[in-house]
Amino acid sequence: MAALKPTQYQGEVVWLGRVTTEGELVSTPVEALEFTFDGPVGELHAGRIRASCSRVTDQHERGTEIANVRQMTILSAEELAETAFAMGIPELDPTWVGASIVLRGLPDLTHLPPSSRLQNETGLTLVIDMENRACVLPGKVIEEIYPEKGKRYKPAAQGRRGVTAWVERPGRLVIGDTLRLHIPDQRPWELMDEVR
Repeated sequence: MAALKPTQYQGEVVWLGRVTTEGELVSTPVEALEFTFDGPVGELHAGRIRASCSRVTDQHERGTEIANVRQMTILSAEELAETAFAMGIPELDPTWVGASIVLRGLPDLTHLPPSSRLQNETGLTLVIDMENRACVLPGKVIEEIYPEKGKRYKPAAQGRRGVTAWVERPGRLVIGDTLRLHIPDQRPWELMDEVR
C-alpha cells in the first residue's frame, strides 16, 4: 500500500528565484531552476547539510551540523497578496522575502502536511519539511522600499510565510510548470492538540 496519496490539488509555478549573496535574504528572479540532491543549483541555502539555527535549538545546540531540510522556500501567490494587503502595501515582491518558488492555486500552502510531496510532470519531487515561520529579516528589506511598513511584515506574514523543502528527486522547473500535491496517507496524530 502506497504511503503517499496523489491529490487533485496542484500549483502553477508563477515565480522562481534564488538567494546568492551571503548575509542577504533577497532573491534574484530566474526563468528556470535546476535541482540536484543538494537543492536548487546556485542557491545559497543549498547543500545536504547545514548548521543548526534558532529554529531547532530545542533539539540541537546552535551550529551543530544537521541534515538540510531547508534547501528552499516555497510560497503562495495568494498568501503573498494577503500579507501585502495586511501590511497596507500594493504588493509583496518575492525577491524581498528570499523566495525560491511561488505557486498559484494551491490552497492553504503554508499549512500543507509535513512530508507532503510536490511533483512536476517530469518527476522532479520536492519534500515539504514544515511551515516557514515569519521573521523580521524581510521587514528590513521592505522598510527600504516602504518606510514605516517593514515592521508590519512579521505579524502580517504569520501563517502565510510558505514552507521549506528539500529535493527528493532532481530535475528542472520552469515558470508555467505545475506541481501536484501528494500527501502522507495517515490520520493526524491524536495527541497533537494536547502537546501544542
